[in-house]
Amino acid sequence: MATAPKSEILHMVDLTDYNDGSIVSRQITKANSGNVTLFAFDQDQDLSEHASPFDALVHVLDGEAQITLAETPFHLKAGDAIIMPANTPHTVKALTRFKMLLTMIRK
Repeated sequence: MATAPKSEILHMVDLTDYNDGSIVSRQITKANSGNVTLFAFDQDQDLSEHASPFDALVHVLDGEAQITLAETPFHLKAGDAIIMPANTPHTVKALTRFKMLLTMIRK
C-alpha cells in the first residue's frame, strides 16, 4: 500500500472512499516512531475488542462512532478526537458511516 504524497496539502476526508459493508484503510505515512492511517467505516461496521502496545490518537473526520475504552463508551462525531492509551482494550463501532485518522505513537 502506497503512502500519501509528501509536501502536498492533503484533504484527509477525501483520501479514501466508503465501501458498502466494509472498512477501508489507507496508510498516510509510516516511520519507526509511528504511523498515520485513514479509515472509512460503513455504518454498523466495527473492530472487535483488541489492544495495542502503543498510544493512539483517533481523530474523527466525518460521521459518528462509538469508541469503547476499558468498557467505557465514548460517542464521537466529526471534529472530535480521543487518545487511546497503550495496552487498553478498546472497540470501534460506526454509528453512521464515518472516517477517522489514526495516529499510532511508538514509545
